[in-house]
Amino acid sequence: MPKLFMLLVFSSLVTALLALTMPPLKVVPEVELQRYLGKWYEIATIPQRFQKGCVCVTAEYSLNPNGTVKVVNSCRKGNQDGAFRQVVGVAKVVAGSNNAKLRVSFFRPFWGDYWIVGLDPNYQWAIVSNSKGTTCWILARTPQIEEALYQKLVAQCRESGIDTNQLVRTPQNCPSN
Repeated sequence: MPKLFMLLVFSSLVTALLALTMPPLKVVPEVELQRYLGKWYEIATIPQRFQKGCVCVTAEYSLNPNGTVKVVNSCRKGNQDGAFRQVVGVAKVVAGSNNAKLRVSFFRPFWGDYWIVGLDPNYQWAIVSNSKGTTCWILARTPQIEEALYQKLVAQCRESGIDTNQLVRTPQNCPSN
């Protein structure tokens, strides 16, 4: 048991050190915030603790009067008939990023990176991560996308430095989507 514990501690330290030495991901050159606003469907994600058991995940963005972005994340727990869950947060554009980098918070004073590392010219899909590529969300304006597009986006994630081995598709078979 102590050997297993030490192995876990060592693995965690190595992972943390690698994350510190990795260069930040590159973001898209510019995001037209007005075009980015609206409803997005989560097509795939590197699962985060706060999303455990979520299906039919959506994110809806709207502009607040003070210039920040209102973020409303919704999901069903367990399956399409599961309990509806929703959390509301706020995002701030990082100065000098041409709207491609935001800081988002659902539980102030804690803020996280929201970096747009891939974006369709027509704003039909987006790839979002943090600065180190340890998180990932593939988003689309529709609940489903073609398999060829999905594979292209996964490849783009990989080329960006995101570990796609951890990427999991999000079930989007909810009737209310």
